[in-house]
Amino acid sequence: MRVLLSTYGSRGDVEPLVGLAEQLRALGAEVRVCAPPDEEFAQRLAGVGVPLVPVGPSARELTKSAPPPSSLPQRAAELIAGQFETVIAAAEDCDVLVATGMMPAAAGALSVAEKLGIRSVSVTFQQLTLPSPHRRPLAYPGRPFPPEVTDNRVLWDLDARSVNVLFGEALNTNRASIGLPPVDDVRDYVIGDRPWLATDPVLDPWQETPDFDVVQTGAWIMPDERPLPAELLAFLDAGTPPVYVGFGSMPMHAAADVAQVAVEAVRAQGHRVLVRRGWADLAPVDDRDDCFTVGEVNHQALFGRVAAVVHHGGAGTTATATRAGAPQVVVPQATDQPYWAGRVAELGIGAAHDGPAPTFASLSAALGKALTFETRTRAEAVAGLIRTDGTAVAAKLLLDAIG
Repeated sequence: MRVLLSTYGSRGDVEPLVGLAEQLRALGAEVRVCAPPDEEFAQRLAGVGVPLVPVGPSARELTKSAPPPSSLPQRAAELIAGQFETVIAAAEDCDVLVATGMMPAAAGALSVAEKLGIRSVSVTFQQLTLPSPHRRPLAYPGRPFPPEVTDNRVLWDLDARSVNVLFGEALNTNRASIGLPPVDDVRDYVIGDRPWLATDPVLDPWQETPDFDVVQTGAWIMPDERPLPAELLAFLDAGTPPVYVGFGSMPMHAAADVAQVAVEAVRAQGHRVLVRRGWADLAPVDDRDDCFTVGEVNHQALFGRVAAVVHHGGAGTTATATRAGAPQVVVPQATDQPYWAGRVAELGIGAAHDGPAPTFASLSAALGKALTFETRTRAEAVAGLIRTDGTAVAAKLLLDAIG
């Protein structure tokens, strides 16, 4: 069995595929992954013996450059063209293609599967792109919804129009180039009749709709056996549990002094600080020994040893912190991150910061809530409810579908 996993996006779009790829290989499948050419992605995949087929520009450089919303159709056209150029060759001898990541890239990958006549599965790592009468869609940058429109079904109709305006021409131009008919509704084409939702049902409960049949597998998190660096272990062992501060693949344009603010706020709560550099390039604010900085690190091993996790609210980081039973402070920056911040607050396992730019006062207030005994107790209780078999469930479903 040969499987192609295709995505374009940040670390949160690639990391789940690392876990699925490892599980599929354990079941005897041959796996390759199409993803951005960033070195950290290639290293993660190489660690599980899976080749990276690079597609598109560097996700890190694209994110840090913060292109204006007006450039979205042009960037989408380039991503779609890259999918057609790269994924056709990568998928040619495969039995199934799994498409996820940014919608234009997923649309391109699914078109390739259609052209080659192979099975395909559309996957999302958050439910906010799946139309539902129970909530409103996310607005695309530069295309806000009319404030007077409050009916969710009408908003989802407007969302479909936005997707077609932004991505439809580029998708259909590329489809025509390989002899495929045009797509009338890009969003519905990507979602299909039976999309997969790779999230935990406790952390991200899906409410059924009559529009399509969602398969919720559980979150795709690979067991991480990497040891923590010796210097980090020494720091952890030298005192009380620190508060972790890291914002993953977010450049943090809205909060240039976020490291200074975070360190001061954590210290004011009487805790040591562990700062993750990430794509924001966070750095120590002084040379005091109560603050330690790390790069790439095993979150699964680390989060069980911290007092709280301050993060951006990416789906993967939220799920990992929840599974570890660590109280959270979510400082959402964009897209689905406010949703995850809300879920953390609703479950009582942490605090949702209001907005992307924390101040000393606002972060101190959020930390004050997250660091209570009650929040810690609730976080530990919810951790025991989180599924750990999502990747295994998805891999078995995929191979059963092929077989």
